[in-house]
Amino acid sequence: MASLAVAGMATAQGDKQQAMTKVTVQLKWVTQAQFAGFYAAQANGYYKQVGLDVKIKVGGPDIVPEQVVLGGQAEFGVNWLPSLFANREQGNDLVNIAQLYARSGTTEVTFKKSGINTMQKMRGKKYGVWLFGNEFEQQAALVKAGLDPKKDVTLVKQNFDMVAFLKGEIDAASAMTYNELAQVLETKNPATGKLYQLSDLNVFKMSALGTGMLQDGLFVKGDWIKDPANQATAVKFLTATFKGWAFCRDNPKACVSTVVKQGTALPRGHQAWQMNEVNALIWPNRLGIGIMDPVQFKLTNSIATKFKVIKKPASAASYRSDLAKKAVATLKKQGINVTGKNFKKGVVVLKEGGK
Repeated sequence: MASLAVAGMATAQGDKQQAMTKVTVQLKWVTQAQFAGFYAAQANGYYKQVGLDVKIKVGGPDIVPEQVVLGGQAEFGVNWLPSLFANREQGNDLVNIAQLYARSGTTEVTFKKSGINTMQKMRGKKYGVWLFGNEFEQQAALVKAGLDPKKDVTLVKQNFDMVAFLKGEIDAASAMTYNELAQVLETKNPATGKLYQLSDLNVFKMSALGTGMLQDGLFVKGDWIKDPANQATAVKFLTATFKGWAFCRDNPKACVSTVVKQGTALPRGHQAWQMNEVNALIWPNRLGIGIMDPVQFKLTNSIATKFKVIKKPASAASYRSDLAKKAVATLKKQGINVTGKNFKKGVVVLKEGGK
């Protein structure tokens, strides 16, 4: 009888394991705190709690999340909203189902000693921008300041680092609040022998200038999400993922440890800075995490059209909020803070090299 009971338990466990729905999410970039919420949801068992077996695929310079999703190698992808616009215009049926970042993390940075403390003073300067569709926020900021990006500044193709800026080869550099900005602050100032400080810099935040575009969002194939069963899966995935991000908001140190355990080229100190800054891009969110803000959608759409990321404005069919709203409603019932109304950034002290 005992052996039959054990066998029965094994069969039940096997049935439960088979009932888990397998899905894959393709990240935009390499393992780092930019994606901490996903890793936290996995490490804390949130995905398993909703019946999902989730595979997290890391990205990189040669990986295009949209192509991975379109090719059926992942159900969910993470990328910036303008990239989704461009793909839809090319005929690729992709739909944003959750806008994780509520604001842009893009900045343009100058040294205070340069005297370039307004966008208008960029005139005649070497203005570093990332290409591949990542330059439009900074160009929009120039136009808003009355400058012609093609005539009034020298646009310089910038690598995804701050080497050219630190060497004085460019006057202004693109920097994400959560990554490249920290690279400067982890470097010694040769004039003082101490690390650079924020007080040494002018940091122009695109969100503050009104030209910030929406960035990390979750998307799926349009035909895939039409299936009611897949919609139910998507709601489960969003519920667990949002819960992971809420955990990272309230437990940033634990999430940094989780990310570091995944294996990352970026040191713990740099990850701690990144976690703090990424939280500030997600929280607070007056609508609830993941729910698209129509005003920000319209602004991103306008900038993407003006700078010819797309020829015509993207349609409202580019996104849907019903699934994210269901996920948020579920978390509310669980007593999870879904807006981060009283969120305040912490203080992270950087060390040389981000250690």
